[in-house]
Amino acid sequence: MNEIRRVVVTGIGAITPLGNTVSETWEGLKNGKNGIAPITAFDTENYKAKLGAEVKNFDPKDYMDVNDTLRTDRYAQFAVAAADAAVNESGIEGTVDPDRFAVIFGTGIGGIGTFEREHTKLMERGPRRVSSLFVPMMIGNMASGMIAIRHDCRGPAMPAVTACASGSNAIGEAMRLIRHGYADAVISGGAEAAIIPSSVAGFINMQALSSSDDPNAASLPFDKRRAGFVIGEGAVALVLEEYEHAKERCAKIYGEICGYGSTCDAYHITSPHPEARGGAKAMTDAMKEAGYSEKDIVYINAHGTGTPMNDKVETIAIKKALGEENAKKAFVSSTKSMTGHMLGAAGAIEAMACLFALKEGIIPPTINLKEQDEDCDLNCVPNTAVKADITLALSNSLGFGGHNACLAFRKV
Repeated sequence: MNEIRRVVVTGIGAITPLGNTVSETWEGLKNGKNGIAPITAFDTENYKAKLGAEVKNFDPKDYMDVNDTLRTDRYAQFAVAAADAAVNESGIEGTVDPDRFAVIFGTGIGGIGTFEREHTKLMERGPRRVSSLFVPMMIGNMASGMIAIRHDCRGPAMPAVTACASGSNAIGEAMRLIRHGYADAVISGGAEAAIIPSSVAGFINMQALSSSDDPNAASLPFDKRRAGFVIGEGAVALVLEEYEHAKERCAKIYGEICGYGSTCDAYHITSPHPEARGGAKAMTDAMKEAGYSEKDIVYINAHGTGTPMNDKVETIAIKKALGEENAKKAFVSSTKSMTGHMLGAAGAIEAMACLFALKEGIIPPTINLKEQDEDCDLNCVPNTAVKADITLALSNSLGFGGHNACLAFRKV
């Protein structure tokens, strides 16, 4: 158990506001496609925030039988669809001992759509009308459980629930399972489906969401005009695998997860620490594990929510972690400008963006960045992707509760 093993990604699946495949999602990210539009899931007439980044043209019956669709929340349907695609691409099934095949899948809120729907039944029609499947559809571990059932993963199967850091924490903890010898392969990632009336109302009333009616002036990371995030949904799944195992079976390898930092601000339930102590420490821990040197050409996929405090504090974290001079040299972008904030799935799609940035040498942009804030004075790759032969990619995630996670990736 003391042997340190390398961990690589051999499969990816995606259900996102930019498309329901990995190729559509990556093409959207590198071409600056905006996945934000007026919310269609419910009537927003009485809501201050009217925009969202919804998954489009998703039919769960394309991914599971009719009975299963009736027994699962939308977040779990996204997770299952993404995981199936990742597993199929990886070719991992049948090559790994089921007892050493695990699942760690993140979600910030879980089956909140089911909760809202069944609570409405309770209030309007009485307790006998509440579904007998209410609890298993609602709970946050059900996505990981369903994925394990479908792919015969008999090792650990659990969720990571750390708000907006959930996807990144899931991937980081999955890496550690493999690295320290407890599994040979893990299906990991994150899923969320919280574009529903109660969730949107809650975020509005805590003044977290942008109230803009213009999709191109709503999710504005690092911009002076930023005034809140845009809620998104979807899922991204990665198959993580021990490097020698992947190499032996000639698997396609996207890249290596070579560092992970996980900290807590221990400061406030929603606000980041003003000196970025937790975020900076998560970054430095991930960078140290990844063998960072000043010679590295670095890309940072920032948490970059477009809220006034987050972007300013994250800039401080990046400068503390890399040093002022090296921070200015790094490429920094927020793909939330295109996908909105996918909450518990955000870290997973941003990990995917890092892997493709390394693989193709293309940095996805921060779109609609027109008036960059002086407090966010980094190279934020405004509006258009750039080519760069980066050697290290970092993905930052920060969550309510003070949770911070950073993942580090390299080419193999």
